[in-house]
Order: sequence, then C-alpha cells, then structure tokens
Amino acid sequence: MKVILIRHGETEWSKTGRHTGRTDLPLLPEGEAAARAVAARVAAQAPFALVLASPLDRARRTAELAGLEPELDPDLQEWDYGEAEGRTTVEMRETRPGWTVWGDGSPGGETADEVGARADRVIERALAEGKGATVVLVAHGHLLRILGARWLGLSASTGGGLALSTAALCVLGFERDRRVIVRWNDTAHVPEP
Repeated sequence: MKVILIRHGETEWSKTGRHTGRTDLPLLPEGEAAARAVAARVAAQAPFALVLASPLDRARRTAELAGLEPELDPDLQEWDYGEAEGRTTVEMRETRPGWTVWGDGSPGGETADEVGARADRVIERALAEGKGATVVLVAHGHLLRILGARWLGLSASTGGGLALSTAALCVLGFERDRRVIVRWNDTAHVPEP
C-alpha cells in the first residue's frame, strides 16, 4: 500500500507565515504553477483506489490542477486555529510568550490531539482500501504533518518535527508490516521563482 500526500500550493498567508486554518484563501499564481507541476509525478503512480481532498479551496484547487478528481473529506481540513487564525507565531507570542501551536494548541480552536483524531480517521479510510492500493490525500501543512506522525504511531504533536513546504509531495508506505515514511517534503517538481 502507498499513501501519497500533497500539500496545497502557496497562498498569501502561507507565504507570510500566517496561520491559515479555515479561512478559504485562493492559491497564488506560483501556487497554481506548483500544483500543475506535481501532476506528472502523481499521474505516474496511477491507478488510485481513493483520492481525497480537503474541501477548502486551496486544497481542492491543488488537486484539480494536479489532474485529480477528489472526494472532499472534511477530516482533511486544516487545524482550526481559533484566535491564532490569520496571525503569525510572533504575533501570538506578544500576548502568550513562548506559545507554539504544537505544544499549546489554539485558544478557541483545536488541540494537536483533536487534529490527530481526524488524521486517524483518514488513515483508517486509506487502510480500508487494502494491500496494494494507492491512495492520494491533498490537504494542508499542519494536518499532513500530524497525519505523517500518526501514520508512524507517534503523538500528533510530533508532527511539529516534520517540516512540509507548499506543494510538497510525500509518500507513506510499509516496510514489511511496519508503517514507514518513504518520501517526505519532496519539492523537486516545484518551479524555481
């Protein structure tokens, strides 16, 4: 089994480091170009048993530009950042010194473990496709980082140690019967600015 993860292309807020949870921002032109560029790499992995995407426009549009026809799954939505929505970590630390989304969660939003529960449901859907299946998931940076950690059986907050660029391609799989990360944060397809 293989699970291909694709993070959405760049948006104005991802470019400036603002927490972008449920705010539905469009892709920037360079984000669209990167999403188109991933198409050939993803197509080479077909056929797909299941293709899922977050219903938020930036992920759904990335999937479409990558040549995919996804089923929209609300469990793939980005972290609900509550009071951190639209703010940078530096801005959050002005009133909450030392704050990190990974350790402190988001006031008025979700904790890492709550996002992890959604990631676990997506993993179960993927695993239900069975041995030999290829599944594609198109979603968001923090959600996919948590999903990668949960794939390995680690805590959701461990996802903080898995950097993930916009339009990155990742592959999760198995080594014998053990879940492994086969490829992570691969942006070789992304056009140079």
